[in-house]
Parts: sequence; structure tokens; C-alpha cells
Amino acid sequence: MKGSVRILLWVLCAVMVAGMPFVVSAPNQIAEAPVEWDEGALSWLLPSACAEETQPVLPDENYALPVDFSAGMPLNPDGYTENGYQDDSITVGMETVERDGVKWRIARVQVKHPSQLRTATAGGVKSSKTALPSSMAKAKNAVVAINADYFSNDPEKTRFEFRQGEQITKNRGGKYTNNIKDVLVIDANGDFHTFITFPKETYEALMASDIQIVNAFMFGPVLVQKGELVQVSEEYGYNPTGNEPRTAIGQTGPLSYVLVIAEGRTEESEGVTQQELADFMFELGCVEAYNLDGGNSATMVFNGELYMDKDPKTERTQSDIIYFASAADAAAGQE
Repeated sequence: MKGSVRILLWVLCAVMVAGMPFVVSAPNQIAEAPVEWDEGALSWLLPSACAEETQPVLPDENYALPVDFSAGMPLNPDGYTENGYQDDSITVGMETVERDGVKWRIARVQVKHPSQLRTATAGGVKSSKTALPSSMAKAKNAVVAINADYFSNDPEKTRFEFRQGEQITKNRGGKYTNNIKDVLVIDANGDFHTFITFPKETYEALMASDIQIVNAFMFGPVLVQKGELVQVSEEYGYNPTGNEPRTAIGQTGPLSYVLVIAEGRTEESEGVTQQELADFMFELGCVEAYNLDGGNSATMVFNGELYMDKDPKTERTQSDIIYFASAADAAAGQE
């Protein structure tokens, strides 16, 4: 083979290999989104979207927030775009999809540091106080927020729950281990760990591990685990086979997440089953995904307002939210 032909073939192979991440679909890739990201956002969003990335996405410590219940940085009004919000620390794309009689609300989020994924409570972690998710979101300068799992609805406080590194209940004879409910743990790296049921052995192994728990939820079910679609049991709680409003959170890659609301109980949207929610989260490219409190609790807040058709007068007070915060100093950015 002539040298010039051999060189040409090597060049063609290199081009094909370089282009593979953009044409090969994999479960842990971020699904293609109709949101039109601007070039500034795309430049640091794309690396985490590649299924076979060679360089890990490392947290930028310049954007670290304290792991406590303090608010995020004040938001820059100029950061809002037609379809989301962007500053130096966070990119959020908002999207509405209508399919088969269901209205889906989707927030795609990429952050620079795991501490930007935060929770807030209406009162202290030992309190049963409730507040509107929209009010909690405003108080914490949330870019986007969803309801969590309404932990205070458990009057005996026996669920396995952490908020911002603080355990809500202490183990009383292993009561909050659970052979029925699934658990989501979010660690200090912003990575999700899901557990299908939570028996004593799992609890003990988790607490003995090196995983630093920042937030943990006991609601479920798990929808996607390790890149695989979960077949949800029809015996799981919360009316698994009925069409209901649903709330879910998923991780699509390093420091990359989706928040999802399936609206329901309205003339415009009938709601979904838990399996349909799992299918949708898998379709979005989640490597881990988890169902949160649904029904009338299902709430998404963006730019201080409900990002859904729910009448603000019917917004339900709850004990807790999950939200994403900016870590950029908006005032400094305007200098």
C-alpha cells in the first residue's frame, strides 16, 4: 500500500473515532434536547454528554457553596434567557413536552460544583412545619426547584432522610430500614446512589462506606439504576399503575441533572403511571433516576413562579424542596 494512501486511511479512521460520541446512542448519554443552548453554555455542557469521555468533569472549587441551609447567590436578571438561565456557574434549560395526553415539564441542569444541588426545609430538620415550595425557592435564590419527598408526612420520623449533610432522624433500633421503599442518596460529589428497598444490611453497608451523604430520600421507586431501566413493581406504593401527577429527579452525567414534572388531574394532562415515568427518565438519558412525592405535591418552580399549569391558589404547602443554586457573584459579573 502506498504511503499516501495509508496516511489518508489513518486520517479517515481518526475522524470516525472522534465523531462516534456524537452519533452513538447510549443509556448514559444526555438525550438530544430541543432547547437551543447558546454557544457559551454548550462549550462546558458538552463534555459531560459524551458516553466515552476520557477526562472526568471535575468540580470547580471556585464555585463551592457551604453544605448548610444557606441560600444560593443572588441571581443575575440578565442571566435569564428565553428558555432558561445561565451564568458562570450554572446552565439551566427549561422545556415543555406534550405527548399522548400528558404535559411534561423538564429542567436540564449543569453545574460547576456539586454543592449547587441543594435542599431546603420549611422549618428545621426536626420540624413538621410546611411552606409553599415557591416561597422556599424564593427564599433560597433557587434557579429552579421541585418538591422533595415531604419527609414531615412521616409522623414517627422513622424514614432514612438527610438534608444538607444533617440526618433528620437517628437510628432507633433500625426502624427506618425498609424492605418496601427505595432510597436515593446524593453524595458530596453530587453523584446519585439508588437502593431498591433498604434492608438493615444495606443500611449498615452504606453507613460503613466512604460515601459522604449530603442528601437522602426514602420515597421512590427507583426508576433508572446504573443506566438500566427499572421495571417498577405494580405493588409499590403511591398508586403505581394509576395516572397521577409525578415528580422525578435524575442524573445524566457528572454534575448534570434533569428535574421532571408530569402534570396530571387537569383537562390538559392526565398524568402517568410510575412505569411511564421511568420510561421517560430513561429516554432523557438518566443513569440514575428516582420518583419523589407526586399528586398535588408535584411542583416545579422557575424564576420565582410555578413552571406548570397549576393554579397558584392550589399550591400545596410541603416540608422540603430540592433546588439548584447559582454560585456566581452576580454583582461582580456586572463590574
